Formats: sequence, C-alpha cells, structure tokens
Amino acid sequence: MTSSRSEASGSLLFSPLRLGQLTLKNRVVVSPMCMYSSDEGLANDFHLVHLGSFALGGAGLILTEAAAVSPEGRISPDDLGLWNDQQIGPIARVVDFVHQQGSLIGIQLAHAGRKASTFAPWKGSGLVTLEAGGWEVIGPDDQPYSPRYGLPRPMTTQDIEDVTAAFGASTQRAMIAGFDTVEIHAAHGYLLHQFLSPLSNSRTDDYGGSLENRARLLLDVTRKVRGVWPAHLPVFVRLSATDWAPGGWDIEQTVEVSKWLSREGVQVIDVSSGGLTAAQEIVIGPGYQVPFAERLKQDTDLTVMTVGMITEAAQAEQILQADQADLVALARELLRDPHFAQRAAAELGAQLIPPLQYQRAGPKPR
Repeated sequence: MTSSRSEASGSLLFSPLRLGQLTLKNRVVVSPMCMYSSDEGLANDFHLVHLGSFALGGAGLILTEAAAVSPEGRISPDDLGLWNDQQIGPIARVVDFVHQQGSLIGIQLAHAGRKASTFAPWKGSGLVTLEAGGWEVIGPDDQPYSPRYGLPRPMTTQDIEDVTAAFGASTQRAMIAGFDTVEIHAAHGYLLHQFLSPLSNSRTDDYGGSLENRARLLLDVTRKVRGVWPAHLPVFVRLSATDWAPGGWDIEQTVEVSKWLSREGVQVIDVSSGGLTAAQEIVIGPGYQVPFAERLKQDTDLTVMTVGMITEAAQAEQILQADQADLVALARELLRDPHFAQRAAAELGAQLIPPLQYQRAGPKPR
C-alpha cells in the first residue's frame, strides 16, 4: 500500500533498511511509550487505534510499549503484558492491522524490577501497596529506586531463572502473535538495567561485581530470547548509555556489553539513557542522546537506533547523513503528529504514498 523511497531526493530517512529477512520501508521508528491503558495486560481498542495510527502515518517500524513478561514485572497495574496465552489474540489484532498498512511492528519485552507496582502517572505516584492491588517488588538487592518506591526483595537464583524463562515464554507468544521483531528492555532503570549498573547492584554472587557478572542476567535473557525467536528475524536491545550519575553505568560499559550482545545474535541496539537513579542529572537538548548512538556506530558492528528530542525531518535526516545512527526513533513528536512520516517525506522531497483511503487529500496546499 505504501512506497517509501525517492531516488530523486536521496533521503536516507526514507531509504529502506534490511535487518535479517526484514526490510524496513523507511528509517522512521515509533519508540516504545507506556500508555498505562490495559486491564490484566490485555491490548484493547485503544492500542489498536493508538498503534494503528502510526502505521497509517507511514512509520517504517512501530515498537509497542513495554509489555511485562510476568504480572510482577509490570510498572503499574495498567501495563500491557504478554505473560499468558490469553494476551496473544488481542495484540495479534493490532499486529495484523499494522501489517495491512505496510508497516512492521515489534514488541518490547520488559520486567520493571524495583520500579514495579507503581501508579499510572495520572492516578498517583510512587508505590501501589498490596492493599491497593500492588505486589511484592524484586530487584538485584534491597535498594529502592527512591523512598516513594517499594523496598525490593533481593532476587534468589530461582527468581533469576524464573525471570529468564518468562522472557523466553513471552518471546514465543510474540512469535505466535506475528510480531516482526522483539526488543529486550534493558534501559531506563528497569530490572535488566538494575543488574547492569553498579549503583543498583551490590550483589556478591555471579550476578554482581565485575562487568561480566553484572551483564550476566542480560546475556542469559538474550540467549533465551534468541534461542526462541526465529533466526531470520532481528532482536533489538534497548540500553541506557549512561546513568547520568557518578559511579554509575556509562558509555564505555555500554560499548563493551553491546559487543557481547552482538556475539549473542542481537542485531540492533536502541540507545537511550537515564532512568536508573533519582539522583541523575541529565543535560537535555535537541538530539542530546545522538552522541551515544554515534559512539556505538564507531565502536561496534551493530545497527544503531537513536532517540531523544528529535522533532524535525531535517534533524532526523542529518543524523543519518552524518552516520551517527541507522534508525531514528521518535516518541512525543509522534504523539503530537502520528503522521510525522508523511510530513517528513514531503519536507525532504521523498515519496511516501499514503493509504488509499487518504490519497484524496493530495499534497498540502501552499
């Protein structure tokens, strides 16, 4: 239904990208954004319309919000999930619609760890208690994210095995639902990031201490996911490149672990930052995370996706032209304008044919 490349324009943003046996029609990616609009983890009409609008708008790849691999892995009671088979059908409906519009779709699989059992933003803040429908919070150790969050129970070896298995089981469900890719969420202070960062991981066993040990759970999960997911389809991993705090996770460790992930069959690193500690001090500005992606492009053989205050077509195009990233993910700008890809194509002189139902609108009058 759509075409994405204009030979005349030379736009990289609207050139295809091959990942395994997938071909993205353009480099515009919808970044995962939590919507806190599920009941018992089930996708519903909101998700169909919300995610479907990005497909109608022409995005090459749409990533769902974080989908919990277990009920205890939810950020809030209202999170999307893929921890049981009943959740497959409703999200498969969304997948089918996106495919009908000529876009690809992936699911982000996640466990919130010590940042779990919290209120959706418009319902409150901090911990949802057991009495209010919350649950026990787990983490690498007993350090809470902040005084307003739950006190985590340090994970046992059995807990670690259970979480790893849960990622594998959710990956199988994603395959049944028809997703084109899965993204392992190891950023923004959630469980896998908690194990990576020395600020949140004080363990003294095989999962703490050295970088190899702190990365062990992520690598265990990656092997489980890659072992289940079809070999011809890509696996993404989202990493926070820095904790923005002294003594924390940083870009050097990100580069090293990304190389290890590449050896485990990961094709794409989705580079974000922060979220691990309430003490973070982030220097924010347009494209403020792009240098992290550029560093990974320089030092690894991975496909790299950047994100963060990217709001203009020319800005996104320049990132690709400068070889700072291979894919550009947008979040809030796509909430403001789900048809960003159509607008960007017009601004860059590229061709992105809208769905048949929208073609009568024609080009915007000057």
